[in-house]
Amino acid sequence: MKRALSILAILGLVAFGNTNLKAQESETMAADSTEMAADTSAVDSAAAAAATETPVEEAAPAVEATEEVAEDQTFHQILKEKFIEGGAGFMGIVLIALILGLAICIERIIYLNMATPNAKKLLNDIEAALASGGIEAAKEVCRNTRGPVASIFYQGLERSPEGIDLVEKSIVSYGSVQMGLLERNISWISLFIALAPMLGFMGTVIGMIGAFDAIEAAGDISPSLVAGGIKVALLTTVFGLIVAMILQIFYNYIIAKVDSIVNSMEDASISLVDLLVKHDNK
Repeated sequence: MKRALSILAILGLVAFGNTNLKAQESETMAADSTEMAADTSAVDSAAAAAATETPVEEAAPAVEATEEVAEDQTFHQILKEKFIEGGAGFMGIVLIALILGLAICIERIIYLNMATPNAKKLLNDIEAALASGGIEAAKEVCRNTRGPVASIFYQGLERSPEGIDLVEKSIVSYGSVQMGLLERNISWISLFIALAPMLGFMGTVIGMIGAFDAIEAAGDISPSLVAGGIKVALLTTVFGLIVAMILQIFYNYIIAKVDSIVNSMEDASISLVDLLVKHDNK
């Protein structure tokens, strides 16, 4: 009987121990599941935060790309945009004035550079020709030389048999002709210089009139109505002034070039008369 009771006690202890172990295992599993759930929620929250941050990070490059596109706009594109905003009417007329003025300036600059004399070399050649072959040899040198100085020298040599006085008169008269050729079409440049800003101011006045007409039609002073008309008006003025400044620079250069050539012509003509006097006295 005691042996049976001891066996039952041992079996009860074993069963109780198994129950405790199962309870501990269940508690451990519950704790593990709780930790896993916490980790899962932390991961999900991090992923959500990353998901919310990603559009912001993606939006930032988009803004930067827009700014880069705005910064990459060239001066030519900006000029074209402002030209279109100014209106094709007066802006087109100002552009035509610029094109015509530049065409005349380029033609004059090319002509004057080709007419710039090397007076010292020409005088030396004429002096050598007078010493070796006389007047005809000197005239041949002038025929083979390009420029207004050579043409003036040729006319003076043509009158050399008639006396020094006629030579001087011929040089002065033909010098005036050559000076007129040098100054040809320069008055048109000055016309375009004066005309371009006047056209710009006219566009400004007409734009202001249009702005006030819009205000009168709307019955209210709206900043958008006034700003649009004034912007168009001022753009025509700006472009007219820019055209006038560009043409003024070329005009001053051409005038300075003409004055330099005329001074060389006068100095060389005096030297030619001295050579002829020297040649006649031999």
